[in-house]
Formats: sequence, structure tokens, C-alpha cells
Amino acid sequence: MKNYLLFMLVSLCIYSCSDNDETKIPEPTPELKEGINTDLESPDADKALTITYKAPSGSALYGYTGDIYAHTGIITEDTWTYVVADWNQNIDKCKMKKIEDNIWSITLSPSVRQWYNSGETPVTKLGFVFRSSDGKKQTDDLLVTLTDNKYQEFVPAAIKQAPLPANVVEGINIINNSTVTLVLYDKDTDGNHKDFAHVTGDFNNWKLSNDDNSQMFRDDASGCWWITLNNLDATKEYAFQYYVGTQNGEIIRLGDAYCEKILDPDNDKNIPAATYPDNKNYPEGGKGIVSVFQIQKDNYNWKISNFKIQHPDQLVIYEMHFRDFTVSNDINGAMQKLNYLKSLGVNAIELMPVQEFDGNDSWGYNPCFFFALDKAYGTKKMYKDFIDACHETGMAVIFDVVYNHATGNMPFTKLYWDSKNNKTTKNNPYFNVDAPHPYSVFHDFNHESPLVRQFVKRNLKFLLEEYHIDGFRFDLTKGFTQHSSTESTASQYDASRIAILKDYNAAIKESKPDAFVILEHFCENKEEKELAADGMHLWRNMNNAYCQTAMGWNENSAFSGLYESTPAWVGFMESHDEERAAFKQIQWGDGMLKTDLSARMQQLSTNASFFFTVPGPKMIWQFGEMGYDVSIEENGRTGKKPLHWEYLDNTDRKALHDTYTRLIKLRNENPELFSSNTQFSWEVGASNWEQGRFITSSSTTKHMVVMGNFSNTDGEYTITFPVADKWYNYLTGEEMEVKEKTLKIEVPAHSYRIFTTFP
Repeated sequence: MKNYLLFMLVSLCIYSCSDNDETKIPEPTPELKEGINTDLESPDADKALTITYKAPSGSALYGYTGDIYAHTGIITEDTWTYVVADWNQNIDKCKMKKIEDNIWSITLSPSVRQWYNSGETPVTKLGFVFRSSDGKKQTDDLLVTLTDNKYQEFVPAAIKQAPLPANVVEGINIINNSTVTLVLYDKDTDGNHKDFAHVTGDFNNWKLSNDDNSQMFRDDASGCWWITLNNLDATKEYAFQYYVGTQNGEIIRLGDAYCEKILDPDNDKNIPAATYPDNKNYPEGGKGIVSVFQIQKDNYNWKISNFKIQHPDQLVIYEMHFRDFTVSNDINGAMQKLNYLKSLGVNAIELMPVQEFDGNDSWGYNPCFFFALDKAYGTKKMYKDFIDACHETGMAVIFDVVYNHATGNMPFTKLYWDSKNNKTTKNNPYFNVDAPHPYSVFHDFNHESPLVRQFVKRNLKFLLEEYHIDGFRFDLTKGFTQHSSTESTASQYDASRIAILKDYNAAIKESKPDAFVILEHFCENKEEKELAADGMHLWRNMNNAYCQTAMGWNENSAFSGLYESTPAWVGFMESHDEERAAFKQIQWGDGMLKTDLSARMQQLSTNASFFFTVPGPKMIWQFGEMGYDVSIEENGRTGKKPLHWEYLDNTDRKALHDTYTRLIKLRNENPELFSSNTQFSWEVGASNWEQGRFITSSSTTKHMVVMGNFSNTDGEYTITFPVADKWYNYLTGEEMEVKEKTLKIEVPAHSYRIFTTFP
């Protein structure tokens, strides 16, 4: 604060000169401006500095009588660095001294630089947030500028031009056991590029310089910056960042979009060591997310190197979210449950997105680094161990991938960013400023861009070959378009969208011809048929109909939308994105379906009997086989959900689980009844409610009839058999001689029967 020291000296003199006076003059409080004040008119990084805060009237801290703490750091490149304590840490070093009501101070000594322990980092701006001890009351960000006469901000040199070396691609190129070439593409839609590009990392002690160990070369012909790093240790993990910007003051720190591992200063510390042991420490010189490379690869020894999906069009897929599947929330826990899944009979696992996403707690639909798998679930080796173990048990692994959008942490968004509007810029060659479709979140990829096509296809090939996965489920493929649309028009036929998806499918098949590709598409049938003809499968959402029958309501309960010979739909009663049928039963079930657990589980079993006995791939959302009845909105839609493995100790829930197991076994052991050549017919409309619902399937040698009573009352139903022959009650094994093709059978409420010509 201006004249602060002089004021204190004068006050001291007045006090001393009045020693002979019986009445001492009280020391007055210096006049402070509201907000932040300093005791030096020109703060210096190598001098002590006292910061005083006077809470403005009506502000959050005005009238507060508890302890105040300073949350503070050095601001470099618009980023808080050398932050002394986490937000919720109340340490003595950051505790403010109360001067009087609404006024507090803190002294940074013996010097500002030493107080922050900032080493050789230039100190020209400090950031402060003053907060109550519980963090509920706080100020806005407050800034203090300083002079640093010892260390100066880095000034990039003029661009050095040099042709891009042969046989390198964007990203991290391993040249030999001691050499790596880094390549960064930078050319916007106007043909312009940044004014400088450097790298900083473990290999140069995080020092920015204008020598060949930091400054990147520019090759305008390729649109790339590049640098070759020599004398590296092949066994060491190197963390690094790109440092790019413009002469007008823009500075951007970037990770590498093609790296296979990142370090996150905010979230890595919250990952348990059991989940990700021996993680590399975040480097002191980093700012934000940094990338990691290692020359020597892991050379994983696959036990199963040639896994093939048997009967791909008859898959039973188990959609799994690592976070919510076991207590440990990670791959370790899921590994312990593989025998459970094998005994259930599923032959594929579809993992909700595992590519690096923002934070550690997510559904994964907020991706930022596509070549790195998220450390919140485990190490790279753990992912491979899981996939290999799945293959050992006969289960395929399908990755749910998100190429419609990316978050602001994705390097391609950061490189061309409009900070004022918190969007990508209009000259960003990868992203649209605003999505042309109405379903966007985060930042929308422009899939008409050759750069995006190249990136996505390279990523698909990498995931298939590096992790030996068996296919993909593409999220929100309806958004792979540049055509403007609304809710009412987005599903209309779009030839350009079809061409984009066929291009990606061709790239997948080139790398792995038998890869299983699923699209979350939901467009008009003409478009889905064309995509199916190219070998892709389409998600088929039947949640509403199966929830209606689960609750005992006839309206809008027809199952007929589940099956058509083409396109090849992957049908489901539930996915991660729908409300759970068992929860709806409790809320809105008809009669005893709302109050009686046994009835509810029987009705869900009857649902399952009209789901698994239908040809075509099927998908289960995790724990549907137990009647999981926690709402999707519990703890927020995408929030963590409680585990209930103890459900299997309940007789009624275990009966539902066993029904799933029997029905999946029926599919697995009799594939000829579930193929495109099966003679299939069914009566499953709303009008069939009272007379019972029926399915009839026949191959050249086998026959099956399914009958379901979804009502609240027992009934006698007439079943028509396709042949007069010896039949079996599939559930009990009981033989029955069918001499006439029709037979009346008693079926209790909420129950089903399956009859086959084989035991």
C-alpha cells in the first residue's frame, strides 16, 4: 500500500513521544482501499511483500468472523502455477492475520520468490482468492503485478525453416533407441499458423530456449512444426509439452494429441495406487496436462492372439461401466467378475468410453486424448490383461468410442481457441464453432475435414492393433454431418453422413476384417439399411416398450420394433442412457407389480423371454439380469451408482438372473434358430395382450415356440405348434407329445413358457 511504511513509522513516533502522558494515543488503522492492497508501491519478486485485504461492504467475507486463508499462486501464461495449497487445505502458511473487522493480511517473506519456492520461474503476476476456512465464502480472483529483475520471460526467436524429415507422421515418432521426432500440425483454414513453436520437457529440464533442444523447425509445405530429440534413454518415460503462440501475446501449452499417456496435475493424485501403481510424478515445469512418451514399448505377450467372434450376428453384449461395476471402480475389480459374466453366458463386453476423458469420474463421453486410455481404470498393461482374459473366456471386447465431439482439453481445440466465447475459432481446421445438429455437447468435430478423417482412422487402426479389441460402438453418429438440422430433421436421409461412416468402416475392415461395428444412429430406415448393407450394425432402443410391459401396461408395449432381417439391429431393453425397468415398476407398476418383488422379477423374466429368443444381436445393460432398481437419476444422471451384488442372495432376483442364463444358453447352443435364415414369426402387439404373446421360430431341423402372459391374472392360452411332434418344456425338460398343432395350456400371471423340439 502506498506510503504504508511511512505511516507506520509516524504512528510509532507518536506513540513513543507520549510516554510521559498518562493517556496513550491509540494507534489508528491506516486507510485502505476496498479489496486487495500491498505495502510496496512497486512490488518486487525478490523482496518481502505484505498483502492486505479489506472486504467491501456486502461482499461474501464482509462481517465474517472466522479464519481466512489465501489460495494463491504465480500466474504464468494465464495459468496458476506454484499454488501453495489445494483449495480445501487450511495450512498455517496461508492463514491470514486479522487486523480488525473485515481486514486481514499476509506477508510473503523473506521474498515473494522464496515464499512460493518458484526457482527460476519469472514472477510478474500473483493470483489470490481469499476464502473462509470451510471454503463456502470467497472472493473473486484478485491479481497483484510485480517486477522481476532476476529472471525474464522467455522471448521466442524467429522461425527456422527446414523440411519435414521423411517417414514421420504427426505426433511422436520413435526413430531409434535414442531418438524421437515430434511433429505438430499447425495450419488453420485460412492457411495461417502460429508465430513460434517450442517443446519443453524432461529432456531439456523444462527450459524454454531458442536452441535445437527446444525450438521447433517449420515446414510450410506439410503445415507442420517438428523437432528431433537425441541422446534419450530408451527405458525412461519423458513428459513434455508444446509451447506455441503468436507475437500478440497468445501462449498455448499443449499436450500431444497422439500420445498414449498423459499426466494431469489436478486428477492423477486422486487415482489410487492399486488402480495405477508407480505413476510418473507430475513435472514441476509442466502447466496443465502434459504428454508422455517412452521409446521402449511394453512388448505385451498376448495369450490369445487370434480371437474370432463366433456367430457375430447372434452376440449377447454386456454393456459395462468400470466405475460402477465393482467396489474398486476399475479394471482390477472387473477382472474378478469375468467368471461371473462367463457363467451368465454373454459373449461380448461393450466398455463405456475408456479413452482419456476430463477428470476421473465420468461416463466417458467427454474425451480429450483419444490415443491414451484413462488411468482412472488402470494401466495400459491392465487394459491388455483384461482384453486378453476376456478372449480366454470366449468374450469379445467392444470399445464405445466418441468421435462426435471433444472437450476443451483436446489439443486440437486448444490450438485454435476463442477464449472470449469459450469456443473453438472459426478458422479451426478440425472443429465447428457450433454444431450443425441439435445434439451437440462440448466441441463438434467436422468430419468433412480431411484432417479429422485422417485422425479418426488412425485412431481406429491404433486401438484395433494395439489393444486387440474386436470392434467399436460409435457414439452419436447422427452428428457426423455438416448439414444443418433440427430435432425434426436430423434423422432424415443424409448421403454425406453415410459416406463418412462408410469411410470409417472401410478403415476398420482394412485393419481387422471381422471387426464388429455398431452405430448409435437412430435415423430413418432407408439410411440405416444402407449402413447395414455395408456391414455395420445399428443400435435399436426398445426401452419404452419393455418398460411398459415390465410395469404391466399394454399401451405402447409392442415389441415388433426389435426385429427386422435388415438392418442388423443390436436391440436392447436397457442401456446406460435409459431409465431402469425395475425402477419404473416400483414407481408406476400396475397392481402387485408395484408392491411385490416376486411378481416384478417374474414379469422381467417374461420380458427377457421375448427378448433373447428374437434373432439378431442383443445387448444387456449391467445388472439388468438382477432387476437393478436404482434410478438412472440417482446422484445425477451420470453420477456414480450404488452397487448391489447382494441382489444375488435374494431368491426372486436370483431367479431372474437364472432366467437370463438359461435364455442366453438357448441362443448360444442353438444358433440356427437365431440367424437370418430362421423362419421367424411373432404376435407381440398391443392387441395380443389378452390372448397372450407368441414367438415361433424354425430352422430346417429345430422348432421353438414362446408364449408369454404379461397380465396380472392367470390364463388359459391356445398355442399353435408349427409341427406335430415330440416337444419339450425347455425350462423343466418335461416331454409332451403334440398330436394336434394346437394345444391349450395354463400360464400363470407374469409368466412364460418355452417349448422346443429338442431337450
